Amino acid sequence: MTPIKECLINKSTKHNPIWLMRQAGRYLPEFREIRKENPNFIELCLNEKLSEIITLQPVNRFDFDAAIIFSDILMIPFGLGQNVDFKKNFGPILGEIEIDEILKLGDYSFSKRLEPVYKLLRNLKHSPKLENKDLIGFVGAPWTLLVYMINKVSPKNGLSKNFFKDENLIKNILKILDRFVKLHIKNQVEAGATIIQIFDSWAGLIVKDFEKYLYEPTASLVEYTKNLGVSVICFPRNIKNFKTYSDIIKPDAINIDYNVNLENILTDLKIPIQGGMNPEILLTDKETLKNETKKYLDIFKDHPYIFNLGHGILPNTDPNMVDYLVKMVKDY
Repeated sequence: MTPIKECLINKSTKHNPIWLMRQAGRYLPEFREIRKENPNFIELCLNEKLSEIITLQPVNRFDFDAAIIFSDILMIPFGLGQNVDFKKNFGPILGEIEIDEILKLGDYSFSKRLEPVYKLLRNLKHSPKLENKDLIGFVGAPWTLLVYMINKVSPKNGLSKNFFKDENLIKNILKILDRFVKLHIKNQVEAGATIIQIFDSWAGLIVKDFEKYLYEPTASLVEYTKNLGVSVICFPRNIKNFKTYSDIIKPDAINIDYNVNLENILTDLKIPIQGGMNPEILLTDKETLKNETKKYLDIFKDHPYIFNLGHGILPNTDPNMVDYLVKMVKDY
């Protein structure tokens, strides 16, 4: 059994496995070389040969306990036919929603559009580099995808005042997302993903109607994924009540962010915990990194815990600091 499965399924506290969100990406010079030649981000995600190389880069360099596929949560709007572009130093820009066209979309057309993602997983499935390691597939949670699809840009660039205006549109999109996010999960699992992580990057924006936007849509995905025989980790970033969330949604593990009170979370959650450390700690010095890492490992020493961050690794991170972190966690 892989170290992560040992933690998720057997609730083992013997070892703390480690992988990092966005571990395949801009902080690695070998990734920047590829990116320089491939400026279109969506096309790069759909190039199964290059995305395989990129997925394996951090595993080759740091010996992480898992590879997470090089892809993006916005591949789902792309698969639904919504235009998705990435503008440098701004982020994603999405096109108009052709709701009538999306409602006519069949499973085959959606899957065919995202076939390179599934080819990537099939290519990685038997890679000798991933022996005794997990292969993590992922999706965006319905709420976060809804935000991007309607807002058309990241909420960090502002949330539209008319966001909640068209209730019928929201209802239709949530229904569409339930169907196609499940299809994307199923396709990833069948292609070789051994764990699915659900990213709800903008869960913290929800201030009311939690059942409608957060609990019901995510619980539906978690139950579906578990029925496929695959473990599921949820990352509801910046929510206030992790206990209620995990009681209702029942993921196999929950990734916490760096605003969480660690003592409370330990009391509140009985399921395995992942992550928590602020990625900015990797921008400091080795002594600070050592102390902060040890803090997390000490706090969770008697609780099943997967070492990760409270958000994705930052582009200006020194790979030597990541190397130091991985060795420290493995030697703990």
